[in-house]
Amino acid sequence: MLTLKISDLKPAEIQNYLQYAIAPRPICFASTVDIKGNVNLSPFSFFNIFSTNPPVCIFSPARRVRDNTVKHTLENVLNVKECVINIVNYDMVQQTSLASVDYPKGTNEFLKAGFTELASIIVKPPRVAEAPVQLECIIQDIIALGDQNGAGNLIIAEIKMIHIKEEILDEDGNIDQEKIDLVARLGGDWYCRVTKDSLFKVPKPVRSMGIGVDSIPFAIRNSKILTGNDLGRLGNVEVLPTLQEIERVRLIPEIDKIFKSDPDDPIVRSIYLQNFAKAKLETGDVLTAWKVLLLDQQKL
Repeated sequence: MLTLKISDLKPAEIQNYLQYAIAPRPICFASTVDIKGNVNLSPFSFFNIFSTNPPVCIFSPARRVRDNTVKHTLENVLNVKECVINIVNYDMVQQTSLASVDYPKGTNEFLKAGFTELASIIVKPPRVAEAPVQLECIIQDIIALGDQNGAGNLIIAEIKMIHIKEEILDEDGNIDQEKIDLVARLGGDWYCRVTKDSLFKVPKPVRSMGIGVDSIPFAIRNSKILTGNDLGRLGNVEVLPTLQEIERVRLIPEIDKIFKSDPDDPIVRSIYLQNFAKAKLETGDVLTAWKVLLLDQQKL
């Protein structure tokens, strides 16, 4: 393992390692105005939501690593404490990248990048009409993390208005994760796209108390076939199947075939059963996987 001491690295090296490692990062496409009303539009990937009541986002226009200068967005919000955070999807990503160019102060990146200004309701900066979600925000605080190259400036923005394009909503009025087609920032020139093929669900153990990986029987926990993800799924159940439920799983045709094929070879049988359980886990059928694994443990 490569082990690095921060004090031995240059700021550009630190930036390179961290931006590649801490990813993907959502993109804050922030529109601001200066004290004269000049509009600025710039993307930042040091960004996320940090509170829902009140709803607060934080993004950080870091000081430039190359020359330690600050960005126009930071200058603007220090004087006009308002912004719009425009969410970036795949249809916007090339234009968003273009808006990141260090144009001279006073340049309107809406024009340079070809975006459409849309008047906000309660703040002065305009929204990006092409953005699937637009958040009108009031700046609550700005926290400088340092004064050297690469130092961040945390802009704490409270969301006051949310605008959502109806075409990304599902039938219940919620944002459809497939329809919004989000992109995220990686290291260097790399981005990623959230597509249907890249989406997957992980049941959240919010309302239940999972038994935990440490409660999984030793032989299952140390399986050469099951992965850490598999064990995480198994550990996220509240209770184990009953003996009656375990016994009934043998009625599954595939399981019955495994026992009839190798009745006297428990090692081979165990491999088949664990692979069957793993396949069930990958489809989300955790209960059947548990029954099969415990059936194997009973050596029926």
